[in-house]
Amino acid sequence: QLMLEESGGGSVQPGGSLTLSCIFRAHSLDHRYYVVAWFHKTPGKDRSESEMVSCIRSDGEATVADPVPGRFRTARDNTEFTVYLQINDVRPDDAGIYYCASRYRTCELTNPADFPSWGQGTQVTVSS
Repeated sequence: QLMLEESGGGSVQPGGSLTLSCIFRAHSLDHRYYVVAWFHKTPGKDRSESEMVSCIRSDGEATVADPVPGRFRTARDNTEFTVYLQINDVRPDDAGIYYCASRYRTCELTNPADFPSWGQGTQVTVSS
């Protein structure tokens, strides 16, 4: 499985933007077969209750859960082994811990239990 490490969290004002990064490492694996997703854990919930925010394949095809176009954007740079999550027009309920997670091949599964590899998470605080 991929090894994952998030960064970029911090405090952001409502209406602002924030970009999170997830570096992935694939020891003895071909990372092209693995998708990388972002999950959002809200305060008081377990990681297993996180909601998928986005998922991206190696070829760049991505799905984003938020119904507002452009509020969440994800991108993948396979030369830098990094997946990004940009959050625009930040809202108070965007606060929490954001994890990147990985699984083999498909973004069609959205349950955290279907993703065997996780990073340690990065905290996002929304405050004016």
